[in-house]
Amino acid sequence: MNKTIIVSNRLPLKVSVQESLLEIVPSVGGLATGMKSVHSEGNGIWIGWSGLPENDLNPDLSKKVQTKIRQEKCVSVPLTSQDIEEYYEGFSNRTLWPLFHYFMEYTEFEQNEWDAYKRVNEKFAKVVLDNLEDGDTVWVHDYQLLLLPQLIKDQKPNTTIGFFLHIPFPSYEIFRTFPWREEILKGMLGSDLLGFHTYDYERHFLSSIKRILRLDVQFNEINYHDRTIKVDSFPMGIDYDKFYNAALEHQKNSIEKSDLRKRLEEHISEDKKLILSIDRMDYTKGIPNRIKAFEYFLDKYPEYKERVRLVMLAVPSRSNVPQYQKLKRETDELVGRINGKFATVSWTPIWYFYRSLPFDDLIDLYISSDIALITPIRDGMNLVAKEYVATRTNGDGVLILSEMAGASKEMNEALLINPNSYKDFAATLKRALTMPQDEQKTRIKFLQKRLKRYDVEKWATEFFKALEGTKKLRQGKVTKKLSGDYEAKFYQDFKEKKKKLLLLDYDGTLVGFKDNPQDAKPDSALFKILDELQEKTDLVLISGRDQATFQRWFGDKPYTLVTDHGVWIRENKEWKTIERLKTDWMQHIRPILETFVDRTPGTFIETKNYSLAWHYRTADPELAKIRTMELNTVLTSLVANNDLSILQGNKVIEIKSSNVNKGRVVSRLLTEENYDFVTIIGDDWTDEYMFEEAPDWAYTIKVGFTKTKARFQIKDPEYVRELLEKLI
Repeated sequence: MNKTIIVSNRLPLKVSVQESLLEIVPSVGGLATGMKSVHSEGNGIWIGWSGLPENDLNPDLSKKVQTKIRQEKCVSVPLTSQDIEEYYEGFSNRTLWPLFHYFMEYTEFEQNEWDAYKRVNEKFAKVVLDNLEDGDTVWVHDYQLLLLPQLIKDQKPNTTIGFFLHIPFPSYEIFRTFPWREEILKGMLGSDLLGFHTYDYERHFLSSIKRILRLDVQFNEINYHDRTIKVDSFPMGIDYDKFYNAALEHQKNSIEKSDLRKRLEEHISEDKKLILSIDRMDYTKGIPNRIKAFEYFLDKYPEYKERVRLVMLAVPSRSNVPQYQKLKRETDELVGRINGKFATVSWTPIWYFYRSLPFDDLIDLYISSDIALITPIRDGMNLVAKEYVATRTNGDGVLILSEMAGASKEMNEALLINPNSYKDFAATLKRALTMPQDEQKTRIKFLQKRLKRYDVEKWATEFFKALEGTKKLRQGKVTKKLSGDYEAKFYQDFKEKKKKLLLLDYDGTLVGFKDNPQDAKPDSALFKILDELQEKTDLVLISGRDQATFQRWFGDKPYTLVTDHGVWIRENKEWKTIERLKTDWMQHIRPILETFVDRTPGTFIETKNYSLAWHYRTADPELAKIRTMELNTVLTSLVANNDLSILQGNKVIEIKSSNVNKGRVVSRLLTEENYDFVTIIGDDWTDEYMFEEAPDWAYTIKVGFTKTKARFQIKDPEYVRELLEKLI
C-alpha cells in the first residue's frame, strides 16, 4: 500500500536521554496536530531530526534511538553538532529567517553556512530516498528544507511532492538580494504543489519565479521543464475543538481554580481589564514596539492608569543568538522603565513573564483576558490569535491583530492595526476597551465560526486533496510525451521507411533562446548532427529567421532552407520566393514599436525582410505583460485592414503578412513527394500551422509542455538533439 512521507526539520517527538535512559514523548500542537491524520492514523512515516546530535551518541545508543523512533512511525536524520550550528542556527536562522521576514539588517550571507545547508538537505534526501517506494507521496515542510524537493525529484521523477512554507515569502525586491536565489527557487520547484499561508506570499513567490528564473506563469501554474507546478494558498488553522473544550472545562471547574487563575481574577472587575500579549522572544514579533506603544497609550489616555494591565508572556527562543540576547535586554529594560514610570502602590502596568507555560496555565491566561494584543511586525500566520478566539466560550473579548500577520487576511472581524503606528495602536486599544458587549459577541461569533470550519485538520486535508489533484494533471500530460513505446516506434519507423521527410524549426527547437537572437548561431555539434541526417532523410530547416542570416549560417550546406515563416525557400542551393509580399506597411508599424521600446527597458526591434519583431526577453516580466497587452490592442486595430498577422512567440511579438505561414510550405512539400515517414519538430505557436497540415500518421512533436495540436511533446532543445542523434 502506498504511503505518505512527511518531512520536517524536527520530528514530532521530544527525545531525551537521562543516564542512558531513553524517553520519547509525542509533541502536541501546530504541525504535529495538523499531520496527525496523515501520519498516526494513516499509512505514513515522518522523517526529521530527533533533537539529539549524532556525535553525542555512541553506536549502541544511536541504534536504540532509531529503533524507538521507528516504533513511533518516524525515521531520524543523523545530524551532528556542526550541522546544527551551521545549517540550523546558521543558514536557516541567520540568513533565511531574517531575510524572509524583511529584517535585512540581521541577514548574514556566509558561504560555509550555505554549504552546510546544502549538505544537510542532501542528508535528508538520502533518508527520504531510502524509505521511498514507487507510488509514495512526499510532503516537505518549511524553510529549513527548501532544496529537498528537487533533490528527491532528480532521483525519483515520478514521485508526487508537496511543499509548504510556514513563514512569509518575501517580495521580489527583498528576495533578489539573496546570493543563492536561483538555487533556492529551483529546489522548491521540485515540488508538484507549493503551498503558502496567504495569497500575498504566493504572489511574491510567483513574481520571483518570473523575474529571476524567467519562467512562464499562467495564473497559479508554472511551466517548468516537462512539468506543471501548482502554487496555492492554504491558511493554517488550529485544533479548534481542543482549545474551545479546554476553555469550557476551565470555566466549569470554577471551584478548583489554579493559583494563576485566582491571581488573575483578583485584578479583574467591571472597570479593570487585562490585556494579553503572547509571543516567542523574536525580533519579528515587535515586542519592544508594543511596549512603547502601550506607554504612548497610557500617556495619551491617563484615565486608564490603574484600570488596565498588560500581561506579557515571552517564550524563550534562540537565546544563544546575539540579536535575541539584545532583544531580551531591550525588553527587560523597557518593562522596567515603564513600570517604574507608571506603577503605583497597588498597580503595575505590565506583568512580564519570560518563560514557557503549561497548556492549562495558557488556557487560564486566554479566558481571563478581556483583550488579546497580537501585533507582530511580520509573521507567517500567528496561531496565538486563533487560539485566543477559540477560548472565548462566552462570546466576549476583543482581538487586536497586526495587519502584518498572515492571520489578518482571514480574521477581518478583529481590530486590525499597523504595528508601527503608536497613534493607531492607542486609538484601537481605546476602542477595544470601550467596545459594547453586543459588538464583541458579533465579531467573536463570526471568527469562531470560520476557525471551527477551517481548522488544522481541514488545512491538511485541503492541501492533500490539491496534491492528489496534481497527479491527474501529470497523467494527462504524460499521454503525449514521446517516451517509452511511442519513442521506440518512432525509431523503428525511421529505420524501416523508405521516403522520409524531417522538418525542423530552429530557435527554441535546435538551439535555446538567447537574449540577442544573433547569438543563437549553430555550433559544430549541431552541424555534425544535421550533416549525418541529410544523408538519411530529406532535411528541411524552417524558421522565422531572415534569408540573409540563414544564408550566412548554412550557405555551404545542402539542406533545404525555408525563411521568413515561408516567404523564401532554398532548394539545391538556389533561393526563390514562395510568396511576393509588400513591405510598405513597415513604415507605419515601426514608429509604434519604437514607442514601446522607449517605454519598456530591455526590449528591442528586429527588422527582417518581410516582418518586424518586438523582443522582450530581458524586460521585467510584470511590465512586459502589461506592454504586450497594450501592444496587441494597438496592433489589432491596425493590421485588420492591411492583411497582416500578429504572431505571439516566445518573448517576442512579430508582425507579418497573413498570406504567409509555415503550414503552406508543409502542404507544398507533401504534394511534391510521396513520403511514407514525416516528422515535424517545433516549439512555437507559429509551428502549429505545420502540425495542422501534417497527415494524421506523421510524428508531429512540440518542444515544451504547452497546449498544442502536435501528437507528441518533448522537454527542450537538448532533448531534440538527443532524439536526432539516436536517429543517426
